[in-house]
Amino acid sequence: MLGSSPVTVVITAEPDTWDIDASSCPGCGQFADWDRMPDLEQRADIPGDILSKPKKELKRLAREGCWAGSRELRARVYHQLIQQVSCRLVTPDALVYTDVASRLFGKQSVSSHPLPDFLEGCPMPTYCLTLEGVTALKKILICIGNLFPDITYSPALPALVALLLHYSEGEAQCFENISRLIASNAPHTSYIDQSFLAHQASCMTFGDLANKHCPAAHRLIASASENVFEVYSEWLSWLFRDLPFSYAIRVFDVYLLEGQKVLYRIALALLKQYRLSVTSAELEGTDIKVELQAFVQNIGEHATVDKLLERAFGIRLFSRKEIWLLQMANRKALMERGITMVQSRQCFHLAVDLQNFTSSIVTAQEMRVIWSWIPERFSLFAPLLLFSTSEDGCSLQRFYSCCEGYEPTVLLIKTSEGEVCGAFLSSNWSERKKSGATAGFFGTGECFVFTVRPEMERYEWVFIKKPELAKAVPRARQRSPSPAPGPGAVTSPRGAGGSHLSVPALPHGKGRLSPFLATRHFLLPSKTASMFMAGSREGIVIGGGGGRALSLDAELLWGRTERCETFDNPPLCQEDFKVQLLEAWGFQNT
Repeated sequence: MLGSSPVTVVITAEPDTWDIDASSCPGCGQFADWDRMPDLEQRADIPGDILSKPKKELKRLAREGCWAGSRELRARVYHQLIQQVSCRLVTPDALVYTDVASRLFGKQSVSSHPLPDFLEGCPMPTYCLTLEGVTALKKILICIGNLFPDITYSPALPALVALLLHYSEGEAQCFENISRLIASNAPHTSYIDQSFLAHQASCMTFGDLANKHCPAAHRLIASASENVFEVYSEWLSWLFRDLPFSYAIRVFDVYLLEGQKVLYRIALALLKQYRLSVTSAELEGTDIKVELQAFVQNIGEHATVDKLLERAFGIRLFSRKEIWLLQMANRKALMERGITMVQSRQCFHLAVDLQNFTSSIVTAQEMRVIWSWIPERFSLFAPLLLFSTSEDGCSLQRFYSCCEGYEPTVLLIKTSEGEVCGAFLSSNWSERKKSGATAGFFGTGECFVFTVRPEMERYEWVFIKKPELAKAVPRARQRSPSPAPGPGAVTSPRGAGGSHLSVPALPHGKGRLSPFLATRHFLLPSKTASMFMAGSREGIVIGGGGGRALSLDAELLWGRTERCETFDNPPLCQEDFKVQLLEAWGFQNT
C-alpha cells in the first residue's frame, strides 16, 4: 500500500504454516482500532519456528517484513525480543506497574494527573489507538515518570509506547517492555534518549552522518536554511511522529533488533528520497523544516515501505562502536557549551552567526558552506583567526606556534591565480612533535580537503564513501602498535631534503575516549590510505599515497597539489602554485 489513509481490515484465516493463532496472544490488540489499521501484508514462506531463529536470521526476516502479515506473530516477536534485551538488574516489571498504577490512579481519572515534565513540548502520536488505548498510553507515561526520575527529556518515548500498545496484552506488559528498553545497558547500544543532552547529541550525530552520506541533500538544506542543525534536530520526529503507521511499525520491527543505528539509516534514506523529489528552485522562500515534515507524512506518494528500507540498508555506515564514539564526542562538545544531563528542554540556539565574519580569502557565505561541512560538535563554536600570512608573515614556525593548542583547524589558501582551496584538519599541530626528528602523519578520518573557487567541492577520507574497504579492528587488537613503515613511505614536500614520512602508532591515553574515525580502529588495505596531515621544519603535507593533496614549503610561498589515495581527490587548483594568502582558523570555545 503506497498511501497512508486508513482502510478497512478484511479478516481472514491465518495460514497454517505460521503455527500461531489468536489464542497464543490473549488480549493482544485490545487498545487498537482495527478499522483504522492498514491491511495485513501477505507474506509467503514464513517459517513455523520463527521465534527460535538466531538473531542474524531474525534481522533478515524483520528487514523483509516477515511479521507484517500477522498481528499475533508481531506481538509474540516483540515481547520475546524485548525480554532478551540486557538491562539493569533492578528494572520495573509488570507487577510493579500494577502496584504503582493502582496507588497512583485508584478510582481517579487519568486526566487528574499531569503528564511528566520530561514530555513538555514532545509530540504524542496515537496512531490507531482507541480512546481506551490513549488513556492507557497516558497512564504508562505517568508511571514511567514516577519510576524513572532520571529521565529529563525523551521526545521519542510517547511514540514508542504507543506503537507497543498496539501489540501488547495489556498496560502492564507494555510498561514492562518499554522499561526494559529504557534500562538497556548493552555496550555501545542505545534505544531511547533520556535527557536533552543525549537527544541533542544524537541530533548532532545524525547531522554528521547526513553530511557524510547524503552530501547532495546536505548541500541543498545548507543552501536553503540558515540553521542546518535546527532542520536535523527533527530527525527522530520524522520517524516517530510523521511517518504513517504502516511505515512506523516496520521501522519499529527492525529497531528492536538493531537499536538506534538503524534509525539513523532510515532517516538518511528519507533524506536521500527527499532530495530526489525537490530542486533548489522549489525550496526558495520555503520553510524546509515544514517541507520535510510534509514529505515524510506523504512518503507513500514517493516510495513503498519496502523500497524505503531497501534504500536504508544500502547505506554503509561505520560500526556501532564508531558511531557511539562520535555520539560521545558530540555530548562532550555540548557539555562544554553548558548543556547538562539534568536540564530539561530549553531555547538553545546552536548555529554560529557568520554575519560579522571577515576573511581576506573567503566570503561569509563561502565560510557558511565550509562550516556546514565540518563535524557538528565543532560547528557549535565561532571561527577564530589563528594565523594569516598578511598579518603574521610567511613563516612556517610562526604558523605552528599560532596553531598549536587548537584542535581542529581549517586551512584556507588563495593562489596567485585567484583559486581558493583548503583543508579541515582534525588534530592538534603539536602532534607532529611525537615523531621526533622523523616527520610523521597524524590526524583522523574526519580530515578532508576542499575547493572553494572556481567551484565548491569537498573530498573526504576515501573510506567515508567506501567503508567496506576497511574492516573494523577486533577489540583485542585495537591497542597494538602500528607496524614500522615500509620502504614505500611518502617523501616530504618539495625542498624537504629527502626525509621520509611515516605513519606512527597513536597513543591511547587512559580515561580518554578514542577519537572518532581513528585509523587504529580499522584494518586498512595500505598505509597510504590514512596519510591525513604531517608537518616538519621543511614544510606541510596534507593527504598522501600516489601524490599529495596539498604540500607547502617552509616559507609558505610555494605549494603543490595532486591526486592522493587518502582523499581520492583531483588536484585542488593548478598543480604547482604560488601562495597569495594563507589563513588558519580555529574554533573559539570560550
